[in-house]
Amino acid sequence: IKVKDGDWYNADIVEKVVVKLTDVVGTLGYAFVDVRPRVKRDNTHKLINIVFDIKEGPRVFVERINISGNVRTVDQVIRREMPLVEGDAFNSSKMRLLRKRIKNLGFFEKVEVQNTGGSKRDKTIIDVKVSEQSTGQVTLGAGFSSTSGALGEMGIREKNLLGKGQDLLLKARVGATSTEVDVKFTEPYFLNRKLAAGVDIFKNTNDLKDESSFEKSSLGGGLRLGYDYSDVLRQNFEYRVSQDKVTDVKSDASLAIQEQKGSAVKSVMSQTLTFDSRDDRFLTTEGVVGRVRTSLAGLGGSVKFLRADFRAKQYYPLTEKFIGSLGVRGGYIQGLGEDIRIVDRFFLGGKSLRGFKASGVGPRDKTTGDAVGGKLMYAGTAQLMFPLGLPNEFGLKGRLFSDIGSLTNSEST
Repeated sequence: IKVKDGDWYNADIVEKVVVKLTDVVGTLGYAFVDVRPRVKRDNTHKLINIVFDIKEGPRVFVERINISGNVRTVDQVIRREMPLVEGDAFNSSKMRLLRKRIKNLGFFEKVEVQNTGGSKRDKTIIDVKVSEQSTGQVTLGAGFSSTSGALGEMGIREKNLLGKGQDLLLKARVGATSTEVDVKFTEPYFLNRKLAAGVDIFKNTNDLKDESSFEKSSLGGGLRLGYDYSDVLRQNFEYRVSQDKVTDVKSDASLAIQEQKGSAVKSVMSQTLTFDSRDDRFLTTEGVVGRVRTSLAGLGGSVKFLRADFRAKQYYPLTEKFIGSLGVRGGYIQGLGEDIRIVDRFFLGGKSLRGFKASGVGPRDKTTGDAVGGKLMYAGTAQLMFPLGLPNEFGLKGRLFSDIGSLTNSEST
């Protein structure tokens, strides 16, 4: 109960207390609970006394769960996201979680969940009504980026392959300074368990002559496996192997870059722990999302290092349409008995720190001016998101932001 003696009376807060009390009682298995705030005014002393009156209903069990509206998606894809099954003690909090999980699949435009009386007084029926939305995407685009120059993109993605919830992505992106080709496949319930398994194949090239006087390319693939500890905590493991090349080095480039010309095989094992309490992954108004990632290179291959990085962001609903957020991120990489190759170091600027050119922050060669990357990076941002008065279908929002950041501890300067 977030109301204390001496607080100013606020009807909205009182209503939130009613919802919270209903949730708490719902976790005990009582479906039909009536919580009413009885208000007594003391006009003499200008006080309001509140009694939260809780009327207990019978202990109720789930008799049946009905699903309707899923024309393409198979029932099992929806049911496996449900924290409630037939025969469980009813829990109003889990029923709300049920809606959130189904909505987060990204397969449905609308999700409605409600419960009605069952065949007996101690039974309830849960009705889940969904409205399918398009899950396939064909992307054809052309544009101009301040960091990549002119670019074109073509991609095909199906997030609900054959209605089974599988995700397949084929993407090619060609720009004046970079090219990317990615193939990704994810099975969210590997071996009929809540294990998300995936395989990746990629080929990337980047022209970094303006920033660091060389070109880099990577060709490789990876395997992924992830599972949930809870509704807000997730664990992921990934193995990647790639051949990374440093080519087309300018003759007047930094000696630190010229020494790394050639190719190397990188074998990396990573783990990522993610905390996500956002109210909505797609249209976030409140909550926290954070990630801690550690990577070890050296299980095979010719590159050895230990890398750790993190990022976190909290959203604040200032009003119904104005959303504030604060974010931080950082990372550190340490070579294991050898120098860290320039393609594995941190770089900051461009998309990673707005207001600066690509690789515009951090150590440089004093003679050539080449950005050589760093071992320690940290950055933060404060942002306000607001409507632009355009239709919601456009998906465009305004953002007012302030970014800070630093990159340091280069091994060669």
